[in-house]
Amino acid sequence: MPLTICTWNINSVRIRLDIVRETVERLRPDVLCLQETKCQDDKFPLNAIRDMGFPYIALNGQKGWHGVATFSRHPFAQVRKGDFCGKGDARHVAVTLAPGDALGKPLTIHNFYVPAGGDVPDPDLNPKFAHKLAFLDEMTAWSELAADAADPERHAVVVGDLNVAPLETDVWSHKQLLSVVSHTPIEVEKLNRFQASGPWVDVMRAFVPPQEKLFTWWSYRSPDYTVNDRGRRLDHVWASRPLAPSARAMTVLKEARGWEKPSDHVPVALTFG
Repeated sequence: MPLTICTWNINSVRIRLDIVRETVERLRPDVLCLQETKCQDDKFPLNAIRDMGFPYIALNGQKGWHGVATFSRHPFAQVRKGDFCGKGDARHVAVTLAPGDALGKPLTIHNFYVPAGGDVPDPDLNPKFAHKLAFLDEMTAWSELAADAADPERHAVVVGDLNVAPLETDVWSHKQLLSVVSHTPIEVEKLNRFQASGPWVDVMRAFVPPQEKLFTWWSYRSPDYTVNDRGRRLDHVWASRPLAPSARAMTVLKEARGWEKPSDHVPVALTFG
């Protein structure tokens, strides 16, 4: 049976519950991973999420900032949370679906929200950018991620807002964004090292070839994103090598950027199986 995983930076889950419902109705994901939920665990709208058909919920939240959450129609065998850079930020949660899941093997889903990094791409001048680079380094060094990717007896994925657009076609203008945070050479290098540490397969690019433009984020500052299409691909789905060949469909729900009170990111759904 196929399994659909959806990832989305929602930019405050309580403000945007209505468009979460709309996305669930349209994409029918088996697992929904949200980032930037901006909600403490004890304030999370659990009943609303359960009413959408997700009885299994893993939260890692904090007041007003960051936050990740994973909802599933399948039970969890394990839930883990990573604390990167020792800051206590709620930026990671991993769930392992119980053995016998829809893909026939245990499946671990790592849900990440990588720091945005501020506006100045210099770690000496900008502590937020220094934090982002350190965060990417710690992800690369984290042995559990490498183990999940390499284990032939299980499947694994990394999803989330990784806040880096690595390819030239992941941004509207490679030349103009080379010195803009999210597409600088040092960020791209560190994200590529993290991907290679698995190694992880960029399954989104199995559906849209690397030479073609692919975006998941459009700035709120853009007056009409549909006209200039100045987007970036900041949201990613990576699969372990044994799982990657089973990716069979992808949806980037671009129209969600034009919904009422939208996030600046749009949902991305990958179906495996």
